[in-house]
Amino acid sequence: MRLALTARHLLHTGATPAETYANLARRTRQPLRSARAVCAALTIPATEANHRLDDCYHALLANPRPGSEADTGELLEALGVFDIPKPLDDREQAIADLLTTAITTHNAIRAGRHHALTRWITTGNLTTAYLSLTTTHPNSLDSTHYWTTLTHAGELLLTTPNPDTRLTYALTQCRLNATRTT
Repeated sequence: MRLALTARHLLHTGATPAETYANLARRTRQPLRSARAVCAALTIPATEANHRLDDCYHALLANPRPGSEADTGELLEALGVFDIPKPLDDREQAIADLLTTAITTHNAIRAGRHHALTRWITTGNLTTAYLSLTTTHPNSLDSTHYWTTLTHAGELLLTTPNPDTRLTYALTQCRLNATRTT
């Protein structure tokens, strides 16, 4: 608990999560415990933090090299380990679910783009995720479902106050693509 308090203090004084991790890992020589402390300070639920850290434990935290703490912190940050999940209201959750369905239906999204999409959805950047998905054509037998799903997501995104002006064009393209694939 004390380590999490130290992490919270460092974050409040302007350190980034990567810098906070590096500082703690240098002091404690316990990379996993340091990463968990940063997650706790960022109020990332423990189960979610453990899931994220399990994914990168062997590659980054199991056998740390002395002096690599800053690099490891930056990698953890880039991987989204320190991303703070945005609580979504019902409409936003419906949009996130539609975007997740579109990602699954697409069937050919490369790992880097998939990672970015997942991070945007997690952090509530739903418009960014939507616009990214509308620029690629699916490699699946069910492309109609893909475009229809994105059409529904776009319609919901347009109901937000002051929606991004790019949404109207993207939604029109999704509707056209859905029509062409039927």
